[in-house]
Amino acid sequence: MKLTIARLGHHGDGIAEGPEGLILAPGMLPGEEVEGEVQGGRLIGARIITPSPDRVKPPCPHARSCGGCLMQHARDGFVAEWKQGIVRGALQGQGLEAALRPIRTSPPRSRRRAVLAGRRTKGGALIGFHARASETIIAVPECRLLHPDLMAALPALVALLHEGGSRTAELALAVTRSLAGPDVAVTGGKPLDAGLRLSLAQVAEAHGLARLTWEGEVVALRGVPMQRMGRALIAPPPGAFLQATAEGEAALLAAVREAVGKAARIADLFAGFGTFALPLAEQADIRAVEGDGAMMAALDRGWRQAGGLHRVTCETRDLYRRPLEPDEFKGVEAVVIDPPRAGAEAQTRALALARVPVIAMVSCNPVSFARDARLLVQAGYRLDWVQAVDQFRWSAHVELAARLSL
Repeated sequence: MKLTIARLGHHGDGIAEGPEGLILAPGMLPGEEVEGEVQGGRLIGARIITPSPDRVKPPCPHARSCGGCLMQHARDGFVAEWKQGIVRGALQGQGLEAALRPIRTSPPRSRRRAVLAGRRTKGGALIGFHARASETIIAVPECRLLHPDLMAALPALVALLHEGGSRTAELALAVTRSLAGPDVAVTGGKPLDAGLRLSLAQVAEAHGLARLTWEGEVVALRGVPMQRMGRALIAPPPGAFLQATAEGEAALLAAVREAVGKAARIADLFAGFGTFALPLAEQADIRAVEGDGAMMAALDRGWRQAGGLHRVTCETRDLYRRPLEPDEFKGVEAVVIDPPRAGAEAQTRALALARVPVIAMVSCNPVSFARDARLLVQAGYRLDWVQAVDQFRWSAHVELAARLSL
C-alpha cells in the first residue's frame, strides 16, 4: 500500500490516513510517500518512495536498531520545531496562550546519566539500550548520545556483569557522571554475599568507580560522587534524580532565575537535592520542600558546607498527600515548582489561592504542565512565557520552564 505521511505523533511515528483509519509509520517524516504492508494499524517493511527534505543520515551507526534515539533521521531544526509544536499543542489543549521562546537543545554526547540494560552471554556480556518496543539489548559502542565519561565506564559495567550477572536475568545499570568518577547503581543482579561484595569492590577499585550501589546497598565508596549546584557541592543519595545534561540544567536554571527576578524569599517545591534551591540561595532565603528525606539531608549538608549562601530551610513532606496550604506561603515572594511527570494538581490549587506574586513552573510533561497552569490562569495569573528545553536529544521528550505572575 502506498501512503503519504501527514504528520508526526507525539511518540515520533509518522501518521498517515488509510482507507480504514490512521496508520502509524515508524521512522517516517511528514510529506514522505511510502509503501509497505499494513498490519494492525502499522506500516510494516516501509520503503520510502519520495523522501522528505528534512530527512538526514543518522549520525549514529546504531540508530536503526537501538531504541535509545527515535529522531536521528530528521534534521535538528525539524526536531526542534516538532518539540515546540508538542508544547504549543499542550497549551492550546487547555485554552492557553503564551510567548514560546526558541527551544534550548543539549548537544550530542552530553547525557550525564543513563540506565543501561545488561545480560551475560555465552561469549561474554551484552550492555546497551533496548531495541524499540523490544526486550532485545542493542550494544552501543559508538553511542552519540552519552557523555564520553559514561562511555568510558562501559568496561566497568561489563566487569560488573561478569561478577554479578547471569544469563537468565537482565540487569539495570544506572550510571551517572560525578566529579569523583562514575556513580553506578545496579538492580537485578545476584544476591549479595561476602564473596560477591569483595569481587564487586575490586571491580570498583580497578575501574575507578566513585560509588557502587548493588540492590540499594552501597558496596564500594572510593570517593564521594559530588554534584555541583551553584556554589555548593552535593553528595546525592544513590539513584537521586539529576537533570539529564549539564546544558539542560543550565537552561532550566537560567529560566527560573529570570522568572523569580529579585525575589528575596522563595519556596522551592519538589526541590530534589537542590538543583534550583542552592543556586537561588545566592540571592534569597529558600524554603525547600521534597518528599525524599535522603535528598533533603543531602541538600541541607551541601548548604551548610558551602558557606556564603542565604538561609535554606529543608522540609521532608509528601506534597501529593499534604500540599503546602495557602497560609504557609505568607511572606513568600516567588515559588519554584518542579514536580514529576504527573504534575502537581493539588499543590497548584493551593498555590492559586495563596496568591504568591510569581511562580516559576518547571515540567518534564507539557500535558500535565498545561493542566496545572490552566488552574493558575483561571485564578488570575498571566502565563508570561514558556521556555522549552530539549535535554533528551533525538527522543520524543521535551521539558520546559515558564513564568506566571499576577
